[in-house]
Amino acid sequence: MPLFSLLLPPPPLNYSLKPLPQLSSSPLSPPPLLSLSLSCHFCSSLLSPHLFFPLLPASSQLSPASHPLPSPLLGPSLPSSPTEANPLHPSPPVPPGPPRSQRQYERIGESTGTTFIQTLIHLLKGNIGTGLLGLPLAVKNAGLVLGPVSLLCMGIVAIHCMRLLVKCSNRLSERWMVNLFLIITQLGFCCVYFVFLSDNIKQVVEAANATTWDCQVDHANQTALAGTSFDSRIYMLFFLPAFILLVFTPNLKYMAPLSLLANLVMCCSLVLIYYYSLTNIELPINLPLVGKAKDYPLFFGMAIFAFEGIGVVLPLENKMQKPEGFGRVLYTGMGVVTFLYISLGTVGYLCFGDTIAGSITLNLPNCWMYQIVKLLYSFGIFITFALQFYVPAEILIPPVVDRVSGHRRRIAVGLLMRALLVIFTCCLAVLIPELDLVISLVGSVSSSFLALIFPPLLEMLTFHTDGLSPLVITKNVIISGVGLIGFATGTYSAIMELIIRNNPPHSHNLSPSYMLQ
Repeated sequence: MPLFSLLLPPPPLNYSLKPLPQLSSSPLSPPPLLSLSLSCHFCSSLLSPHLFFPLLPASSQLSPASHPLPSPLLGPSLPSSPTEANPLHPSPPVPPGPPRSQRQYERIGESTGTTFIQTLIHLLKGNIGTGLLGLPLAVKNAGLVLGPVSLLCMGIVAIHCMRLLVKCSNRLSERWMVNLFLIITQLGFCCVYFVFLSDNIKQVVEAANATTWDCQVDHANQTALAGTSFDSRIYMLFFLPAFILLVFTPNLKYMAPLSLLANLVMCCSLVLIYYYSLTNIELPINLPLVGKAKDYPLFFGMAIFAFEGIGVVLPLENKMQKPEGFGRVLYTGMGVVTFLYISLGTVGYLCFGDTIAGSITLNLPNCWMYQIVKLLYSFGIFITFALQFYVPAEILIPPVVDRVSGHRRRIAVGLLMRALLVIFTCCLAVLIPELDLVISLVGSVSSSFLALIFPPLLEMLTFHTDGLSPLVITKNVIISGVGLIGFATGTYSAIMELIIRNNPPHSHNLSPSYMLQ
């Protein structure tokens, strides 16, 4: 008898087995056949996996509209039609958590999303970009020893904060502050891509007459511009129509083949850059182990900018067919990325020393093999633009399109918004065509907030009711504090350096903007 009593439903449903006479005439009481159905529903629910595993993956969560929650008084809701009633195979209850409107962000991928490999390709593509090529200059600002050590620490913290962002996004629905800095960060990356492409293509085009096939030259003799030299802003305007056409791609899934191709050509370019840097290191090495204190904020901005994939973490997790597997994607991809950051930053600084430019490609010799390297890497950056642009576009454009009626009008408005955003980023790049300072400024202002400051604060605000340990709170406060200090000092240093470069002692000096003085 005690064992049988364990199978009985809880008190609120006792009336379903033995209807009370006083409730028989009430409109709230179920008919006899339905009472048996309710008891079967309850007993079968004891065997349902949803009872023991209520927190389902995002792709398997059900709509409350199609499976309403049971009433505490009436039991499960009545079916809307006789064919929907199946007491032996009841619909599983909705798992606890926020309503559908708050969980929809987690379920965009479903069966049409990206696979593990596709997501890994996008993650690598989103992190291997212009920031990687600027890390030799960042190591110069920090020092030969302090720079790599700082990069390792920042890599570990950045990966941890990426995981926190995903963790908090699954609980929160209102993320307007995070979205704001996502927009600023990603559009800042797009500005950097304009400057990077204009500087590198400018070198290749304007030095074409003097380019040779002999690459056995002194690495100090960087690519020299020959003949007529145009302002790099002209090249930015030249790339503007191509970028506009590129961002008209509506879905990340369609970008996977191009993203894979971009990864391949950029990997080939990186292999040649590594080869040249490793074979041209001059001995003995007389470089400072620790840089000047006033230059460290510039290192911070460039280093945190390098982790440019922070902005695509949420969209990539959101688009996966199986979001629960995103952790493996994140740790695998970011482990490879962190190794590349430390190694190229160190090797590039060892090779070029104090002459290192805002991008290591600008230090390569004037021969066709390395000019092709610049072209290949520029192609990869061109494709990356679409991936970085996808994030602000998905945040800003849908609310505007929803206000428009008619399918064709909605498409036209969406394309117009994309074109206007690209034009906006081009205008910002024209205003500040200094590659290294744009990288440091964007990294200090927006990347520091998104990568270091917000994730720990979001964890404390989101999970404070779960009882966070003092160790976790201390860790979060330290990470956010370091991010705030880096934001303030890095922004100040980048702005002051920008003012100094725009007001040189001799304003008639028209040296290329990308070369460090």
